[in-house]
Amino acid sequence: MKKIIALFAIALVAFACSSKKEGNMIVKGQIKGLKKGTLYLQKMNDTLLVSVDSLALLGDDKFILTDNVESPVMYYLTFDGNTTDKHIMFFGEEGEITINDNIEEFGFKPEIKGSKNQEVMDEYRKINQKFLEQRLNFVKKEIEARQSQDETQIQQVEEDYKKMIRRRFLFSTNFAIANADSEAAPYIALSELYDANIQLLDTINNSLTDRVKSSEYGKRLQKFVSDIKEKEGK
Repeated sequence: MKKIIALFAIALVAFACSSKKEGNMIVKGQIKGLKKGTLYLQKMNDTLLVSVDSLALLGDDKFILTDNVESPVMYYLTFDGNTTDKHIMFFGEEGEITINDNIEEFGFKPEIKGSKNQEVMDEYRKINQKFLEQRLNFVKKEIEARQSQDETQIQQVEEDYKKMIRRRFLFSTNFAIANADSEAAPYIALSELYDANIQLLDTINNSLTDRVKSSEYGKRLQKFVSDIKEKEGK
């Protein structure tokens, strides 16, 4: 019986490995503590999140997943189909990418190496985190001002908040322009500046290199800018 169970386990592992398709992107690494479960490599297909590869882990927390990347885009690494509060989001691109994490803090501070676009995003998020912290402070100040019914303080908080948002928009714009040869630039414009002034978005769009303009996010940004201009009659 034990031999049968052992052979069955080996068959499952072999099936998981054989189900992998060939791809120009290899994502490998280790999720410490994840001894049993299924890892999924996912990405957006239009508006749907689809799995492009998966691997059942049976006693081994190391993994290798693959996909064929036509243009660098965001990917999600999840386990057991959990895409809500536990996932690792990273910029996928051609080549070998290494992701190391642990099950206790999965997705909180993963170590990601091998993706140049991810390096750009990490640099951006490090500075952008300060703006996010400032936003939380403004929310706290506004609540306190409204509780005390201090209209002068409420107005001051609102004005200071708008100034902070403008600084964040300018920072994001300048950062994207400085990285115009990275697919992360149009992604930042689409994900962080979608409600910014069209002039900022247009400036980023015009700064992109030809290669980035022809990428997935480059094309999306061009369409986004064109649609806004059409609506505004510009």
